[in-house]
Amino acid sequence: MADNCAAESPLRVFADGAGAQDARVTHPRTLDDVYSFPNYADKSQWEHEAGQIRQHILVSTGLQPMPEKCPLKPHISGRIEREGYAVERVLLQTWPGFYLGGNLYRPRGAKGPHPAVICPHGHWQRGRLQNDPELGSLPGRYINLARQGHVTFAYDMIGYNDTFQLPHDFGGERETLWGLSILGLQLWNSIRAVDFVQSLPEVDARRIGVTGASGGGSQTFLLTAVEPRITASLPAVMVSAHMQGGCLCENAPCLRLEYSNVQIAACTAPRPLHLIACTGDWTKYTADVEFPAIRSIYRLYGAEDKVSFFIQQANHNYNLASRESCYAFFGKHLLGEGDADKLRETPFKVETDADLLALPDKRPVDGAPGRSQVVRTLIDGVTEQFAEHTIKDKASLDRYRKSFGPVLRHAMSIRIPDQEELVVEALGSVSGAGWSAERLVLGRQGIGDRSPALLLTPAGRRRPKRATILVHEYGKAALMAEGLLSPGKLIEGLLEAGHAVLALDAFLCGEHNPQAGIGVRRDRSPNHFSTYNRPDVVERAQDILTAVAAVNQRLGIAGVCLAGLGEAGLWALLAAAAAPKPVRRLAADMARFDPDRDAEFIQRLNIPHIRRAGDVPTLVALHAPRPLMLHNLSESFDAGRARAIYRACDKSRALTTRKNPVGDRALAGWLVASGPGSRP
Repeated sequence: MADNCAAESPLRVFADGAGAQDARVTHPRTLDDVYSFPNYADKSQWEHEAGQIRQHILVSTGLQPMPEKCPLKPHISGRIEREGYAVERVLLQTWPGFYLGGNLYRPRGAKGPHPAVICPHGHWQRGRLQNDPELGSLPGRYINLARQGHVTFAYDMIGYNDTFQLPHDFGGERETLWGLSILGLQLWNSIRAVDFVQSLPEVDARRIGVTGASGGGSQTFLLTAVEPRITASLPAVMVSAHMQGGCLCENAPCLRLEYSNVQIAACTAPRPLHLIACTGDWTKYTADVEFPAIRSIYRLYGAEDKVSFFIQQANHNYNLASRESCYAFFGKHLLGEGDADKLRETPFKVETDADLLALPDKRPVDGAPGRSQVVRTLIDGVTEQFAEHTIKDKASLDRYRKSFGPVLRHAMSIRIPDQEELVVEALGSVSGAGWSAERLVLGRQGIGDRSPALLLTPAGRRRPKRATILVHEYGKAALMAEGLLSPGKLIEGLLEAGHAVLALDAFLCGEHNPQAGIGVRRDRSPNHFSTYNRPDVVERAQDILTAVAAVNQRLGIAGVCLAGLGEAGLWALLAAAAAPKPVRRLAADMARFDPDRDAEFIQRLNIPHIRRAGDVPTLVALHAPRPLMLHNLSESFDAGRARAIYRACDKSRALTTRKNPVGDRALAGWLVASGPGSRP
């Protein structure tokens, strides 16, 4: 149903009938936007932010809560001994039945324990085997690091060389619901690579470095951000404010809703960090932009001597000059060797593919599952984590919230804006019999969002002390009488009870997008749209939270009642879970939503990681123990789980569930009730 009412209707916000011109529609975020680095006042502020960034990475990659680590069962074979080093083939089981291939280069003739350097490769045509005299010899780097005294483990990206159970374009809408992505699987492989080198008897676990270029550079700074066992980090030709990564394996859904690569790389502080850059790609601004930003974080720790960079006039690379910069960095921080001249590259000979590949004939390990079974195994692992968090009492509910609440909150990354962030445009007012209405457009500083709303108050009364926000799937026009001449029955009932009412046109609804009825949607053609932009339903939940701030600003009311009608009940439930305290009572029309079917989420609640977060039970758990009414339930909806949550809070009476839709009069009565619940 579209808002096709005449422009002169008194309860319209925009007189010209145009849409809201919201920047979220007109200017979506992309990987090629230029992202500024925030100013952090002190170490405490930064460390809080860094903690949020680390958790956000883990959520975005499906690793929160952390999966159980299966035995690696390392298979090491084919040892070849050369001057100063030996090389072996390696297969590791990083997930049950999923194998990661690589090569282990060990120093010879030097007494350990040795530091270790793990090496994720980038999008080279031949993966970890790439041996290009101009752009970079990866085996040459491994060999020289080993000769210099580092145990060096080079391992595959998914879909390359020995790691072919899944393709490099792994993923899809269903996988995204469960937090499964190629970036997440590769980051997990990197974590398990650290486990592997740490388990080697000749490795000093206090000295572990990581380096890779391009896509391997992305793995390097992401791993370093979440893995405290990394001692020194060297991401090559990838840390940039100007391009965030062009491949699926660098762009997990929701990863960069709030943060850029520069902030992620800064999470290395105060551990040693070295940036390699070049003039021929997006890292050409390193000296003037990225390095000073990251150095400002090291300055907070008094550790500016631990961050450095190298830039050369060259194209995207890990060439000889870059490699020698790498040797000097790890030599200084892992070997204690400060003389870079002692760490120059020496001539090397690369082994044949047959000697380096663990599975040269591309035959999988016996019993290794294919794609569909790998996905099933990973989803089973998630559901097993839920089974371990049965809610029986307040303590188990608290554990559940602590485990899965952050997943949902980071996946959405929405919040109530502070008053200084809130932007409210007042476009005049109108009044009628027993009511007055202020036309508003709500947004946030620096975002460019513009949501039309009407703030209605009872006429002839003192300033309201309570307020209700109403959101309808068809926009606020569906809450008004025919022709938008006066409020509808639900608003009338709330006004009669002394409530102020804010009727909102959420994202792409009603006047926000007057063509919504003919299927107008955002342009999702920019690469990796979901990495940089929230889904429509989440933007609608954000608009609800912005409306909460507007009610507080205009009326001084800090807590509100909230009701979502039709599909908007789902949006209201999302908003209340993201910011539960200001929502005192919530009535959510579940619109017959079936939470047992992935296809239902894809069609109606398509939010990355939502099933990984525990979906509807987690939404309920985060709002509890505040009064909640769920109505218009599907036949498959398990109301028992919601009741268990409220029993655990000792607030069973605060939960109301109804199979059928609740009418306007009963809904108004429930919203204005002062007790924990009422009987609509």
